[in-house]
Amino acid sequence: MTIRVLPAVGDIDAVRALSSLLGQLPDTEPAQPVQDSTALLDTLARLAAESLDELPEVVLVHERIGPVPALDLIRDLAMRFPAVGVVLITADTSTGVLTAAMDSGARGIVTLPLGYDPLAERVQAAAAWSAGMRRHLGSTPAELYSGPGGTVVTVTGAKGGVGATVTAVQLALAARASGRTVALVDLDLQSGDVASYLDVQFRRSIADLAAITDINPRVLQDAVYTHDSGIGLLLAPAEGERGEEVSDRVARQVIGALRSRNDVVIVDCGAQMNSATAAAVEIADQALLLVTPDVVAVRAAKRMVRMWDRLQIRKAEETLTVVNRHSRGTEIQPSLVERITGTRVAHAAVPASFKELQSVVDAGRLQDLDARSTVKQALWALAGELELVTVQEGGGGRRRRASSDRGSLTLWRKGGDRGAVTLEFAGMFPLVLVVMALLWECVLYGYTYSLAGNAADEAARAATAAQAVHGDVAGACRSAGAAHLPAAWSGADISCGEDGPVMKATVQAKVPLFFPGVNPGWRVVGSAGAALEGDGR
Repeated sequence: MTIRVLPAVGDIDAVRALSSLLGQLPDTEPAQPVQDSTALLDTLARLAAESLDELPEVVLVHERIGPVPALDLIRDLAMRFPAVGVVLITADTSTGVLTAAMDSGARGIVTLPLGYDPLAERVQAAAAWSAGMRRHLGSTPAELYSGPGGTVVTVTGAKGGVGATVTAVQLALAARASGRTVALVDLDLQSGDVASYLDVQFRRSIADLAAITDINPRVLQDAVYTHDSGIGLLLAPAEGERGEEVSDRVARQVIGALRSRNDVVIVDCGAQMNSATAAAVEIADQALLLVTPDVVAVRAAKRMVRMWDRLQIRKAEETLTVVNRHSRGTEIQPSLVERITGTRVAHAAVPASFKELQSVVDAGRLQDLDARSTVKQALWALAGELELVTVQEGGGGRRRRASSDRGSLTLWRKGGDRGAVTLEFAGMFPLVLVVMALLWECVLYGYTYSLAGNAADEAARAATAAQAVHGDVAGACRSAGAAHLPAAWSGADISCGEDGPVMKATVQAKVPLFFPGVNPGWRVVGSAGAALEGDGR
């Protein structure tokens, strides 16, 4: 059996030495080394998405890999890819390191400087363990072992006050309303407000987990508060100074434990970057960056994205920017935000409707936000875009439904409720055409009536003049009337006759149907009179 080995080594000299030794091992197929933890996780996730069999049997992790510390990375690998044997390469041979590596899930340790026999022995042992695990998992769906479990979404504000917490809470409520198990973590460690928005008083916080090395379900149960909505809340410490106790190690372990027990984990990272929030953004499946359509916020978003890229936390194209308080009248539109920040912008833009939020925010009952609220509809549409809600097939097309306490909202795959508006307009379009046709016909009717009246007036004057000189009254009447009718209205019946001291003219003109010249037989009558100029005899 060929053993596929994926080295994860950031040190150039170590890469050369390791590649040389791996090339000498029998039945071994070394892959191209990856240089950091992000590339390693991306590579394994891509292979696992294809098939469980595509994963390498052995992954070698160098102690100086970064940016994630080696032991934390091994723990993450053991949780996300249990069918892969992980071996730590380290110069520290102390018992403490060996114990920590085994606790993290490593299948062995290779000491530096590297030697052929120790490396071959550890690779063979890890490969044998991997083969046994794969036989054990053979009857189990591969997708259960190819990913981290639940979906992790981080919500970060480009600056303070852009609506990150409201967004995080509503995403969690949308996911929970669709029937999924949801955990909401307040990682805004100095000034977290999730408890205030949901009217919660709970003495435990994420800081209480900082000193615990093994975060098991029992420990999580003591620290997580189950809200009335069914969401599990892990709150920020009430004392802001305790936020310093929460390191990147704690954040990784907590989020990893939560994602293994929940379908969705929403993390409110606030607007301040520290080691804990950086770790959360790095391991998240979706990283949202909240921005408002103003110059200051967009500049802050650009700085945040650049910092994430410099620190190898997350690439700009892997970040989803959400425009909050959007309106059509603002100069800064989502397309401009996308160009400036280099990120993707969500289809669902959240409208500027603070009045809808004010009462529930003041009451600390954000879960009671009316389902008709445009803000709620936009945020729940965002949840649909992130695939946090259950997908259902309906007669109107593929859509997502998330039921709230006051009803249900239809969340279309793209553009929020724009799909529903399109369907409604399509249904009303025939009625619109009928109304427009009737209005146009009324215009033609009125115009014909105006033409007939004007032609009658001219015919009466001409007949009066002809009568005064003993001319052809009838001929003058018809000629003058016809001359003042457009060609499309020709064929009108024009007659004149004396009515006491007045020469009265009558014009019966045909009303066209939609277009001049198309005459279904409808007629309007216009009449006018002119005083006779003399006896005429």
